[in-house]
Amino acid sequence: MPLRLRYVAGVSPAKWLRAWGERRADMPLEAVRVEQHAQADGLATGDIDLAFVRLPIDVDGLDADALNIVPLWEETAVAVLPRDHALADHETLSTADLDGEQPAPAQPDPAMTVELVAAGSGYAVLPHGVARLHHRKDVVAIPLTDAPTTRIALVWRVERDDDDIQEFVAVVRGRTARSSRGAPDETPAANPKAARAAKRATAQRATAKQAAAKRASRSRSRRRGR
Repeated sequence: MPLRLRYVAGVSPAKWLRAWGERRADMPLEAVRVEQHAQADGLATGDIDLAFVRLPIDVDGLDADALNIVPLWEETAVAVLPRDHALADHETLSTADLDGEQPAPAQPDPAMTVELVAAGSGYAVLPHGVARLHHRKDVVAIPLTDAPTTRIALVWRVERDDDDIQEFVAVVRGRTARSSRGAPDETPAANPKAARAAKRATAQRATAKQAAAKRASRSRSRRRGR
């Protein structure tokens, strides 16, 4: 019986699937992208073994102690705007920049939300990975410097824990086949695209803060000169 893995939009598990195939050819891994509610249902019923989720996740009938949760990387929030929007040429935005703007009606399917943005129904705030997955030529995704980030985590049921599960966790964490299960945890092997995006967002936030400080300094200088 294969390991059953489910992952949310914005997660790209291909490199871990390749590593698993090279390491455990004897154990097939079935990976399917699903909505988070389907992950929660599958964990509750035991129909899936592992899930890459976007925290928080609420699993009916299970408390937090019933789940093993390994936090992985953080995702930057982005504002998705029509390409011809007045703010579309900004490198970064703050939530205050969106004051007075009309949000697009949120849809269960993020692709539909982005489609409404493209149609001019308003803006949307999405995790960077989701916006990248549903990118269109007629919209832009701009990092928000002060919006909360989201966290991707690997989750499985405590009662389902076994050597196969732990070996997949080791693959995700970047441990070699020789590493001991009891060895101290290494830094989680984050999605490289997400890691680069997070670095860019950090640099952009720093640039935005510096620009804001310069504007404030110029404003104070003008007031003193009056």
